[in-house]
This record gives sequence, C-alpha cells and structure tokens, in this order.
Amino acid sequence: MKGIFLGVFSFTLPFLLLGCAHNTEEQKLQEFITAHVAIIESLSDQANLTYWEASTTGKPEHYDKLRDLQTKIRQMQSDPQQYAFLKEIRESGKVKDTRLVRQLDKSDEGYSSELWQKMAKQGWMGLVFPQKYGGSDGSFLDLIVLLEEMGYSVLPGPFFSTVVLGGLTILVAGSEQQKMDFLPKIARGEIIVSLALTEPATSYEAESVKTKAIARNGEYIINGIKLFVLNANVADYILCVARTREAKNSDDGITLFLVDAKSPGVRCSLLKTLARDKQCEVVLDSVTVPKDNIIGRRDEGWPIMKDVLERAKVAKCAEMVGGAQAALDMAVNYAKERVQFGRPIGSFQAIQHHCANMVMDVTGSRFITYKAAWKVSEGLPAAADVAIAKTWTSEAYGRVTLLAHQIFGAIGFTMDHDIHLYYRQAKAGDIIFGGADFQREIVARELGL
Repeated sequence: MKGIFLGVFSFTLPFLLLGCAHNTEEQKLQEFITAHVAIIESLSDQANLTYWEASTTGKPEHYDKLRDLQTKIRQMQSDPQQYAFLKEIRESGKVKDTRLVRQLDKSDEGYSSELWQKMAKQGWMGLVFPQKYGGSDGSFLDLIVLLEEMGYSVLPGPFFSTVVLGGLTILVAGSEQQKMDFLPKIARGEIIVSLALTEPATSYEAESVKTKAIARNGEYIINGIKLFVLNANVADYILCVARTREAKNSDDGITLFLVDAKSPGVRCSLLKTLARDKQCEVVLDSVTVPKDNIIGRRDEGWPIMKDVLERAKVAKCAEMVGGAQAALDMAVNYAKERVQFGRPIGSFQAIQHHCANMVMDVTGSRFITYKAAWKVSEGLPAAADVAIAKTWTSEAYGRVTLLAHQIFGAIGFTMDHDIHLYYRQAKAGDIIFGGADFQREIVARELGL
C-alpha cells in the first residue's frame, strides 16, 4: 500500500485540485495507476529495505541510496512517454488549481470540504498512522514526499495543522484510548485539529508559555491567549499548550491539553496575514477540560512539544521545497518562451545565471530537507540538521521566488500572476516555527557554544 502512495502523490494532487474531472478521466487514472503499481511497489520495497539498513547500521551512505530510489520513483512520475496522461493533468491543473487557491484565500474557512473528503479517500490524512488506527503504516519520510507536492500546488486547507501538528502528536504521545478515539477520525477526514502554542511573546521557547491550567475537581480550567493558531477557525479540537505548575526551569510544568474547540469560553478570531493562511487569535476564558484529555503526562509536556516542532519544521521545509520547485519550473518555462530583442530571454546570460542560482537553491534545499527528514523518520538525533534545513530552505525559497519575480518582470508583480502565491508562502514559511536567526541559535547550541 505504501508503494502506491509513494508513486501517486505528485500526480494525483493537481488532479484532485481540479475539482471538475469527468468520470472518464477518473477511470483512466485508476487504470493507469493499477497498471504501474507493480513497478512502483518494487522500488518502494527497495526503499523499505534501505530504511532497515540505515536504521540498523546508522551509516549515512544509506541515505544516498534511499534518495536515489526516490529519484527513480519521481522520474517515473514525470517521464513524458510513460506518464503523458498524468503529466498533462499536472501541467493543465497547475493553471486551474490557483483559481481554487485564490477563492479559498478570500473565504473565511480557507478550505474546501469536498477537496478535504477527496484527500481522505486517497488515504492522505492517515498516511503515517498504523493500520489499526485507520492509516496506511507509512513513515514520516513518506509524508515528506506528499508535503513537497502539496507545496508545489500551494494546497489550501488544514492538512498541516491536522496531521503534522495534531495527529502525529497524538500518535507519538497520546494514550491508547486517545489514539483509538481520534486517529481514525482524522484518517477519515471527520475532524480538524490545530495546535495552540505561541502567545503574545511570539516565541517558540518554553518561557513564553503563560497560559495557565488549574486543576479543579478532576478537571482543568484553562485561561490565556494564543496567537497565530493555524486553522483554529475550522478546528474541532485544539491542542493547547498550558502551564500547570510554576517551576525554576521553564521547561518544566507544561502540559498539553486536547480542547474541544466548541467548549464554552473558547473564542476564535481570524488574523490578517501576508500568506492569507487562516491563522487565528484564540482566547481561552475559563475553559473546562477533562483530565483524560491530557496528552502525555502532566507537567512533562515540553519535551513532547520539542519533538512536535522538530517534525513541523521539516514538514514545512518539504512544503517550501515543493513551492520553490514550482517557482523554478514556472520561471524557466517563461524564460524559454518569452521573446525580447528577437530572442528568448533565457538566452541572455543574466537570466541564465538567475535560473542556475535557482536550481542550486532548490537542489540544495531538497537534499538538506530529506536528510533531516530521514533522521527524524528513523528516530535519530536531528536537532541541528532540522535547524540547518529550516534556515537554508526558508532563505532559499525567498531567493528563488524573488529571482522568479525578476525573470517574469512586470507581469510577475500583478495579482493575476501565480508567482506571488509562492512569494507570500516563502515569506510566511521563513517566520513560522522560528525564523532563520532562531534556528542559527539552535545550531550554535548543538555545537556546544
């Protein structure tokens, strides 16, 4: 099953986003996928073996083997002879997709329930969950492949907050009962989850958590203000980080609560953001939460949050790699087609160097992101690798989109053009989960400085 997912991620995403495909196209797609499952599964089985080799030997060279296998899979997906039909869907869908993205930009919800259900039927929400929780037994690295393609298509919606921030946290730190109660619902697309961490101090460090949770009669009463909470406006549950005990060490005394978003005292207001993603201010005014809704152990929530942030940074890097690749593809195609002074602008050295710099940034970002993702997927120490990936990829994404703007010239600065969608995502991706300077501090700390 995992092989199927690895093989169809990149070319089924735009297909779903089109939202207007006829049944005949769906039948062709299903027949096409079925015909090539054996080849893709064979490559994926080799990748699984490489996972095992890497985890048992710890040798970095096994990552190179794994990346080679993934490259083969991606080459299969883009081969113009074998995958002409699916490539056509991706290329034509890329133009039509943005109409939905723009429409959802202006909506309060920020996602399409119809698209959400299609994604659930594809198995994307449950990709990394075990089968007993309604999932597909995929790895974190499998999720990274999917997120890269989502970034390529600027996929709108609460997938990131629900699966990466919410679902994975419950999977890793939740009780067995919590996993049984929530993960199958997430996998089926029945509930949306969000993470409420940052507060007015806008820091991703433990000392910034001021929201308090006080125990009372077997329950907890939560009071505080959370900012920049992704998709809280449509969330069914909010994973809230609160302080349950004052401690000399700010890392201690923090607890994670799964809060019903419809509980009395929960107020949510949309914030205006550059990327037009649905970030919210969430006010918790004497919100009552059962003690059974604690994720992990009381007062020991910050180590869980550090793992959450580590996974979230790598996942965001994957999205940014996909977006940077899309910006590069758009710019290179335009440089080949746009004629000025009697020749394509791509024949001018300045444009060629812009494109070459973009390729180097995208390639470097992909390598460093997948290296960090592999380490996280295998449970290896990865704090420095993740921080390096977040720093490099976010800055590279910004450079790539800025160069793309220059290649497109005046047309690239109009709202009708697609490049601004990626530029805004690059600016937002740089800030979320800690900017470049914050990540550099982590790297320095890992060096013992």
